Amino acid sequence: MNLRQLATSSRSRAVGRLTHVSTRPYTRPSIAPKPTVDIRHIRNAPGLYEQNCIARNYKHQSKNAWRILELHDKLQLQQRHSRNLRERNNALRRQLANPATRQDPDLLEQAKQLKAELAEIDAQDKQMNDEIEELALALPNLSSLETPEGDVPSVKEYINEHPDRNPSPSDRVWRHHVHVGSELDMLDFTASATTSGWGWYFLKNEAALLEQALIQYALTVAMKRGWKVVSPPSIVYSHIAHACGFQPRDQNDEQQIYAITQPEKDKNKPTLCLAGTAEIPFAGMKANTVIEEADLPLKIIGASRCYRAEAGARGIDTKGLYRVHEFTKVEMFAWTMPDNTGDDHFTEPTPSPSETLFNEMISIQKEILQNLGLHCRVLEMPTTELGASATRKIDIEAFFPSRREKDEGWGEVTSASICTDYQTRRLATRVKTEKFGRKHEWPYTVNGTALAVPRVLAAIMEAGWEESSKSMLVPEVLRPYMGGLERIERSNRISIQ
Repeated sequence: MNLRQLATSSRSRAVGRLTHVSTRPYTRPSIAPKPTVDIRHIRNAPGLYEQNCIARNYKHQSKNAWRILELHDKLQLQQRHSRNLRERNNALRRQLANPATRQDPDLLEQAKQLKAELAEIDAQDKQMNDEIEELALALPNLSSLETPEGDVPSVKEYINEHPDRNPSPSDRVWRHHVHVGSELDMLDFTASATTSGWGWYFLKNEAALLEQALIQYALTVAMKRGWKVVSPPSIVYSHIAHACGFQPRDQNDEQQIYAITQPEKDKNKPTLCLAGTAEIPFAGMKANTVIEEADLPLKIIGASRCYRAEAGARGIDTKGLYRVHEFTKVEMFAWTMPDNTGDDHFTEPTPSPSETLFNEMISIQKEILQNLGLHCRVLEMPTTELGASATRKIDIEAFFPSRREKDEGWGEVTSASICTDYQTRRLATRVKTEKFGRKHEWPYTVNGTALAVPRVLAAIMEAGWEESSKSMLVPEVLRPYMGGLERIERSNRISIQ
């Protein structure tokens, strides 16, 4: 049964007191956008959110919705009680305003006690409201109807023909890109181990030029479709990364983000981290702003350096460029009108602006990979593979001959996600709609990798290697950015020592 088809459990369901409380790994500064989560929807469908968390492997958050419901009921009860106290307090203030009873010691004592009691209730109300917000913010986005439940993706289609469909009789020699890089003096992992450690690398000679060629080619493809180029920063506030769904540790308890240690003099300033993807600074560009409906969809693309701390944890058995701590990536990001607005939200299906743009992103990814000559498969990713912000995610995996024994040769090279209003609600990004008299709504965000350089470069090196000539073929679409170079041969080039 799909999560959105799950019947909402009755409010009369017994809920025991839960002890789990979600806490932020940082202090939200006053400059941070004020998040506005749809807590009412969470209260009305706690069973849906519980099953969604379980399906997405967010087990620690699975009872958050029930705890929110419990806290809300407690708040309602306390507010009814405090209403009576406030009425008594107001009556006492009127009596004390009367000169005849102003100095009555009994009235003064009652007023003092009421003031203290109301202050305590206000403090409890704030504490419960803060806990409700924290619990709500920790919940992942609801999964799309298109998303398979579990941990097995569904294959949607293939790109290009398999380069080694009959491997047994084939006399072609496949090489790992590390071997190709060493043979052609294009990669240096020994020097990077000395300078930075495992998970970093030097691109040399044509590999460094190929990186720039791949960036320019990806930008060109997207620009022809109206995408505007933006160059983002690589350092962002921690609260911006958190609002985008990137947390210091993921649901598998693996570190995701590099935090930046700040000097003692800056200890009261907002904390900073290295961006794991340009999606984070791109989303933050419109934090605390209102976008005009006429400006949507707003589509931007840019190349940036990205930093992932998890490379060592997940890739200890992966050598080369496939899983690294730092890499160049060309990222697409867009804001669209929400799929439903006003009273239609969550209920009435309408043509989806976000899915239209999502499909455009995927078509750009497919065009790039197809023209690079890579054999790929397009996957609809399951619930356990979705990040906190995504409602739907499609990955494209390329065939790597070096990974045939590991994952039948497949390795992710691009990804695209619809995030609905998860990020805009947390970043206070609004859109002024015409439909309801210029009412403010939450736009949807969509993001996608146009090209992740190291993995695509590795796939090109392995696919283009020719054992007999000890050379590598350059994809035709990259040659204009490589001075017309068709084939990389070490013997015809003076290498950097």
